[in-house]
Amino acid sequence: MGLKQPDSEPRCLACHALDVPEAQRARTFDATDGVSCESCHGPASNWLGKHTEKGWSYEKSVALGMKDLRDPANRAENCLECHVGTKEKNVDHELIAAGHPDLVFELASFTAAMPKHWVEVGDKPNGTPDPWFEVRELAVSQAVELSAQLNRVVRNAQGPIWPEYADLDCFACHHSLTTAENSWIQQRGYSPNPDVATFSGPLPAYGTGRHPGHPPWNLSRFVVLREVAKDVDAGSAGQLEANIDHLYELISSLNPDKAQVTGLATSTATMATNMVPALKSAPYDQARTLRIMKEVANNADYITRQGERSAEQSAMTMRVLYTAYSAKGKPAGDARIQEGIDALFRNVENPSAYNAFKYAELLKALGGMLP
Repeated sequence: MGLKQPDSEPRCLACHALDVPEAQRARTFDATDGVSCESCHGPASNWLGKHTEKGWSYEKSVALGMKDLRDPANRAENCLECHVGTKEKNVDHELIAAGHPDLVFELASFTAAMPKHWVEVGDKPNGTPDPWFEVRELAVSQAVELSAQLNRVVRNAQGPIWPEYADLDCFACHHSLTTAENSWIQQRGYSPNPDVATFSGPLPAYGTGRHPGHPPWNLSRFVVLREVAKDVDAGSAGQLEANIDHLYELISSLNPDKAQVTGLATSTATMATNMVPALKSAPYDQARTLRIMKEVANNADYITRQGERSAEQSAMTMRVLYTAYSAKGKPAGDARIQEGIDALFRNVENPSAYNAFKYAELLKALGGMLP
């Protein structure tokens, strides 16, 4: 691609380090520190020392420029600047082809993988306890992530290269070729094959609705939100799904109308953003958490046949939700359920070996193990 070394290339440093103008760098600044404190929390010169003082408040730090990451929506937006991208920070198909990993994200899972150097506000001595914060975090971040993806579609549709293949399902093209009788994609089929110009209405439950050879839009940032939203706000969820179905048929065609895609993606991004307050304020408990897990398992066919990335989201979701659920009391069969979740992860480790029908069987079986 003609790029410099990653440690001196602005395109790489934008996400992989704290990359700020020379005039803003302290004498101790070192780009090789990578993603450091200020990468997430913002410029710290006004609050860094003060925030350790007795009597200092979080709100004072925020007023002096620290990013508010206690709010799960703000936290997701901050992470997604790199994990989905912005106009200034992006991973396109060319960069992926050159070796950069495809962007995958789920906030609660990625947060759990970090060295925890903070205390959630509900766990602080004077905070209001929120024993289901991880579930709330997952629900909110799914809507924020879909909105970010849709905004990326808008940027790409208005750019010089369209379609931008990074918006599509990578493994629909990048997979090992095999005989038709051994191909889960051939087994799934493409029927019905609607005329994109006249087709309207929901896609079939198995997620077709496109012609063979048409690269499918990556729906991994919708498939879990679809189930969460139905449980929290069924009315809004229905309209959101109708819009996503229509976008899928447009983007997954060989000659999509850029203006139509831009308009629909823009309005749908707003719709996803408008769902955030309801997802954030919804009461989460053991019953709702179990119900969402079962809804994900019950819709295994829809989720898994969207491809490996969608299946991957379901695996991370089941891990997050079951961890929260079982923390309040392990059900009978806990070890078996844990093994069932582990089996999901094993079956998305190798994208070329992924088989939607086998994965769906595992996800349905896991649903049957739940209390």
